[in-house]
Order: sequence, then C-alpha cells, then structure tokens
Amino acid sequence: MALNRKKKIIIAVSAVALLGLVVVISIFARGKDEAEVTTVKVEVRPELKSTVTASGEVRPIRFVNLTSEVQGRIVDISVNPGDHVTTGQPLVRVDPTQLESSAEAQAASVQAAISDVQNSRASVASAEASVQQSQQQQTAAEASLAQARQAVNTAQTAVDREQVNLETARRELKRTTELIESGVASRSEFDAAQDRLKTAQVALKTSQAQLESAKIAVEESKARVNQARVAVTEAQTRVKSAEVGVRTSEARAGAQQALLRGQSSQRSKAVTVSPLTGVVVDIPARVGQFAVAGLSTTALMTIADMSTINVEVNVDETEIAQIQEQQPVKIKVDAMGERELAGKVVQKNPLAVSRSDTTGSGLGTRVNVQEAKEFKVIVQLDLSTVPNDVRESLRPGMTATATITTNTKQNVIAVPLQAIVEKSPTPTPTPPSGKDAGQPAPAPTEKPKDIKGVYVLEGKKVKFVPVETGITGESDIEVVSGLNKDMEVITGPSRVLRTLKEGDTVQRQQNKPGDKAGEKK
Repeated sequence: MALNRKKKIIIAVSAVALLGLVVVISIFARGKDEAEVTTVKVEVRPELKSTVTASGEVRPIRFVNLTSEVQGRIVDISVNPGDHVTTGQPLVRVDPTQLESSAEAQAASVQAAISDVQNSRASVASAEASVQQSQQQQTAAEASLAQARQAVNTAQTAVDREQVNLETARRELKRTTELIESGVASRSEFDAAQDRLKTAQVALKTSQAQLESAKIAVEESKARVNQARVAVTEAQTRVKSAEVGVRTSEARAGAQQALLRGQSSQRSKAVTVSPLTGVVVDIPARVGQFAVAGLSTTALMTIADMSTINVEVNVDETEIAQIQEQQPVKIKVDAMGERELAGKVVQKNPLAVSRSDTTGSGLGTRVNVQEAKEFKVIVQLDLSTVPNDVRESLRPGMTATATITTNTKQNVIAVPLQAIVEKSPTPTPTPPSGKDAGQPAPAPTEKPKDIKGVYVLEGKKVKFVPVETGITGESDIEVVSGLNKDMEVITGPSRVLRTLKEGDTVQRQQNKPGDKAGEKK
C-alpha cells in the first residue's frame, strides 16, 4: 500500500518536471520565432475620394395629408393607394344632403334680406321726394315773405307821404285862418282848407292801417317760412334715417350672402379634390365611415408629390462639417438591392437633434451632452438618370443609404487605413544637475499628443515612420508627408501591429488559399 503511494508521488513529480521542461523549451523556441506580417507597397493612387455615409429614407419634395373639411358619411373613394392623381381630380365624396339643405335655407334668407334692402331704398326715395316738396314750400313762403316786406315798404312810403300832406294841409289851414282874421280870405277858402286837412288826416290813417296790415302779413309769412324750414329739416332727417335703414339692410344682406357663400363652399367641399399632382401613398378612410371636421377632423388620405424625390439622411455631428451643398451623392435604396442612384446635397439643417428625438424639436428639448447628436441633410435625386421603372417603384418611407463625396484628390500617396497607428511620444529625460539634482522634476503642464505614423519594413526589421495624413477614403487614407513611393508598409495583422516595436524582426506572411489579392508575401 505504501509502495503504491510512493510510486504515485514519483510519477506525479516526474510528469510536472516534464511539463515544465516542455514549457521552457516552447518559450525559448517562441522567442526565436519571427512574427508574420502583411505588407503593401506605397503607390500613387490616380484618385482618392473622401466620403461620408449616412442612412435615412426616401421623401417626396412635398406631401399633403388630406382631411375632411365637412361632416358627413363617406359615400365614395375614387382612388386606391399607389394611384397617380392630378391637381383638381375628385378623390373622396361625402353625402351632401345636409349641406345642400343648409345652403338652400341660407339662399332664402339672402333673398329676404335683399327684399329688405329694396324696401329701405324705396323709403329713401319717398323721403327725398318729401324733402323736395318741403323745399318748394319753403321757397314759396320765402317769396311771399319778400312780397309782404315789399308791401310794408310801400305802405310805409304812403304813410310818410300822407304825413307830409297832412302837415301841408295844417299849414294852409293856419294861413287861411290868419288871412280870414285879417279880412283878406273868404270863408269858402277857410272851409276848403279845413276840408283838405281832414282829407289828409283820413288818408294818413288809411296809410297807417295799410302799413299795419302789411306788417302782420310779414309776420305771417315769417311763420310760414319757419314752418317750411322745419318741414324741410324733418324731411331731411327722414332721409338720413331711411339711408341708415338702407345701410343696415345692405349689411344684413351682405352677412347673409357671406353665410350663403360659406354654405356653398361647404357644399362644394363635400367632394375632396387633389391639391397637387402626385401619388396616393395612404388611404386611412373607408366608404361608410362618418367623417367629422374640426379639432378631431377625419384623415382621408396622403398624397406625395414625386416630381422631385429627396432622401433625408442623418449625419453624425463629427462629420457634418465636411458636408456642403451641391456635393455629389450615391444613393442605395434597400428595396432595390445594389443599384446606385445619383444625387446631390441640396440642404444642410443647421440645428442638431438627439438621436432619440423623433420629433425633431431640437432647441425645444433639454440638451443631453452624453447623447450623440445628428444633423438632417437633404439629398435630391437626379431623376434624369433614373429609369422610369425605378422611378415608379420609389415610395416615400423606403430606407436608403447615401454616400456623400466630400472631397476628391488626384495622384495622391495613400495607404490602407489599418496601417495607421498612433504611439505615445517617448519622453526625453533631462538629467538633474547642480543644486536642483535632489529635487523632483516639474510635472508637464500638458499631455503630449500621440504621434501618428506607420511601420515600414526595411529588410526584415521594423521602423516606425511618423506621417501627416489628409483625406480619408473608404478603405485608404492619404499620406501628405512621411512616405515615398515603393516603401513597404506593414498593414497587419492588427494583433501584431499593436505589439510591434522599433527594430523588431518580422517576416512577410505567406499567401494562402483565400487570401486577399492585395496582400503581399
């Protein structure tokens, strides 16, 4: 029993020793192995394009969501999804019975209002005739007043004349009396003079009576003139009142006519027509459905104008600076496989939106600095290069990918993207001297920038060469300085590139079946 345990221990120790020996031998053998790398010779590319790829969807230049403008039961839908429609083409018809009844009732109200206007205008004409009659009466009264005043003047003149005659008769009677007393005149002359005095007195009284009568006639004429003026004023007031009635009736008639136009318009809207030429892309309404109008109006259909087709894509904020209008674009629509369509950038939205922001509100939402931002870019398809069958098959909402060419250079030196590596710069230690020898070195104020470069193969040894890069293509990147033509650049594998150091010895990887054509031995 004890012997068996001893043998087991010896066997286990021997196995462990053997395994350790194998590991040590493998380590030494591996240390002598040289890493295999793939290389490519530096060449001058005739053309290098820098592109930005973004995804989005096909959009029409404009589209309209038609809704019901009147209430009623839908009795007819004359088109189907996918149909082409033209401007003014009837699409949906709602039962117009109620609308026609309302329009007819309103037409009757308009006719009654028009009759009121005509009656009011007749009242104005009557009032104006009354004004003319009153004015004529006023004119006649004023003429009579003028005649009465003339009669007063004539009577006043007669009174004055008779007063003169009376004074003359008195003087003659006095003179005749004196002559009789002197014995010169006879009694008959005295009597004659006395008769003349009495005649003059009678004539004066008669003239005075006529004057008073003429003055009374003047006052009566004035009263008639005043009455005529009052009658004219009242007639003019009736005219103004009648004119106000006309304006009121006309305004009422205008309001009724406006309501009639509204009712007629509503009646005409029982048939919804296409506002544009395009394609019917959706019809949510159904025949027999009751359409409502107002805040919760019923959606009828969506029509898209496909005369110009756009693709809306979302470009990441890190690449939007490269996008400019009129840049050429290649578009692939998922529904059409690998077919490429040509286009150009026509609009770049200046407002960034979060990827989670489906409303596109942008500034209307709080900024989340931890979330990636995107910019909307509009690409317009060049329909002159699109076949009719492809154009007919394009539908709004189709998923598309746009490759935007942001820069193109001719005859450039370029290397594969995977050949570029970035290394931290090796700090150069400064030996302490003098009295500062015992003090710690000051900390650097800024973190040094990584050095961008490539590993080139010189013989079998690796050399790191710093380079300055330019535009980036789909798989290559421009090298502005640092490399010359025919240099051999190490491109991989990536696990080896990450561990390479200056002066390492490597060997070219042998091509195997299935290797890419661009890989070198």
